[in-house]
Amino acid sequence: MNHISHLKSATVSRRAILGLDVSCFNYADALAFANQMASLPLGQTVISFLNANNANIMYADAEYRDILSRQMILPDGIGVDIAATFVYGDKFPANLNGTDFVPALLTYMDRPKRIGLIGGVAEVAEKAAANFKRHAPWHEFIVVSDGYFEEADSGRVADRVASLKLDVLMVGLGSPKQEKWVDTHIRPEHARLVLCVGALFDFVGQAVPRAPRILRRMRLEWIFRLLIEPKRLWRRYIIGNPLFIWRTLRQAFIVRVLGKPYLHGENLVV
Repeated sequence: MNHISHLKSATVSRRAILGLDVSCFNYADALAFANQMASLPLGQTVISFLNANNANIMYADAEYRDILSRQMILPDGIGVDIAATFVYGDKFPANLNGTDFVPALLTYMDRPKRIGLIGGVAEVAEKAAANFKRHAPWHEFIVVSDGYFEEADSGRVADRVASLKLDVLMVGLGSPKQEKWVDTHIRPEHARLVLCVGALFDFVGQAVPRAPRILRRMRLEWIFRLLIEPKRLWRRYIIGNPLFIWRTLRQAFIVRVLGKPYLHGENLVV
């Protein structure tokens, strides 16, 4: 699916993390731009968020990498900041993680929007929609579907999206499923702005607790998540984080020491 993306032509610098371009918005400009994209009469912008975990997935999954290259990528978490510092000498201007950025965007969009939700357990998605409504009551929030439909039902879900005449669609199926599903099934006429939001509905629907504010300020929320879900997340953080750092150190060596462009798949041995 080829999405019409105005963001790709935006005047914003980008930094390549493991070969994928990630946009260097500051927080205010990111909010303003996403709001503008949601208000356009035509076209579609798909926003995804790159963190260490889905960067590792992308590293080994060529299809996923290709899909992300067609979407607008925002930096999520301390891992990509460390990578940017290794390769470019400085971190990204802002940490635009979806868990905080999307609720901030809902507040920033002062004109009423029709906003659809796909993902999560049905009860959690409904509770998330209700909490979003309390957070930004001028918008209309509609649960399109939970996240447990079969691939054979994707056409039915996409048809429901089309019937709702949405301005914004939030898809929380987890990476890489959500980005792949959007690329395959969501067309420009479905919504002006599509946000791939990961576990956001679980947080907003209070199925999973957020870390204490002090840990969030220190950008250590991943430690809190590991402590409360060790069986599910230990591989992502204990193995995945060092692996991501090693891969970005190798990128930095190729770019800054050898003076060569980083070409994924061609520079795997240095």
